[in-house]
Amino acid sequence: MGVIRFIGSLAFVLGLVTTVFVGMPWYLYHDPLLPWWLKVAVYSILGGVLLVLLSLMGEQKQLVPGELPSAERTSRILLHNATEIPGRQITEVLGLVRGHTIFAIWIGKDLSAIVRLLLGGELVEYTEMMGKAREVATARMVAQAEEMGADAIINVRYVTTSVIGSAAELLAYGTAVKLADGSS
Repeated sequence: MGVIRFIGSLAFVLGLVTTVFVGMPWYLYHDPLLPWWLKVAVYSILGGVLLVLLSLMGEQKQLVPGELPSAERTSRILLHNATEIPGRQITEVLGLVRGHTIFAIWIGKDLSAIVRLLLGGELVEYTEMMGKAREVATARMVAQAEEMGADAIINVRYVTTSVIGSAAELLAYGTAVKLADGSS
């Protein structure tokens, strides 16, 4: 799929450059009938966009559910947002664990959110997107802690940043710890 996306991107860029920097000046000073090469450039733009979209759709279908872990999986890891766990003794600090993801919503939901901006109310499209991002980032953090043999993650924090347009990065991090025997 990466090769198809590259070919589509290349066709789009070459078509766009040809149309804007060669075709438009030519069209302004010559016969209004479009020459074959300008038609090819325009079709390259459209074909390039189509190839990129098709490759992305193919990648979406190929995603294996295990690839993006969900927070719904059961884990023995205790998550806590304070430095200590009441009634439990921390015996060893294993270190920083983190999980992150970058999520975006498709343009249809983005347009729905724009309409909600005009009418008011909760932007449920973005709420759902950030909820899923939080699940994935948390699950990745927990998986890292499990690999380290942790019993708990303390000081759990979430940070989010806007990447581009309606895409947002969510980072979950905390400190993986071992607890005294009988407390895990």
